Amino acid sequence: MIYILMGDGFEETEAVAPIDILRRAGLSVTMVSLYGDRLTVTGSHGITVECAVSVDEISSDSADMLILPGGVGGVREISACKKALELITDCSKKQCCIAAICAAPTVLSKLGLLRGVTATCYPTMKDELEGCIVSDEKVCVCGRIVTAEAAGSAVEFGLALVSVLKGASAADEVRGAIYA
Repeated sequence: MIYILMGDGFEETEAVAPIDILRRAGLSVTMVSLYGDRLTVTGSHGITVECAVSVDEISSDSADMLILPGGVGGVREISACKKALELITDCSKKQCCIAAICAAPTVLSKLGLLRGVTATCYPTMKDELEGCIVSDEKVCVCGRIVTAEAAGSAVEFGLALVSVLKGASAADEVRGAIYA
């Protein structure tokens, strides 16, 4: 299962574009609220989404990939959610793919998960990435870790996730369908 963690203040483009791209590739993505019984989450531009489950209902055992969208507010919410941080850490220990865009790679950095990894994030936050090789690329794939720069990279981020999970030809097929 692919899980995307959703906290109030998430950057809508960075969440919805990758979900759309992954679903176009035939992959199942579950939106996960950080808020227990409250499944509605509001993005940084006032768009409200309905998540399927709460972070309390999932575990790393069922995760193939974990996605962290950016948005300063959403990243703050992920960072403040003990269950989310435990899930991220457990997924890393189980060699699950972990993806983060914009401000979200800073969460991975603070957890020590970017040590030795080539990674990127929102340009003004790159100094918060510790122990990694900081890249100027818009999207970085380094083993099981995928990071991306910002909302403008969301489609390429989504295509990189498809490539990691289903191969380059599947990503090229989706790319052809959306850029045709």
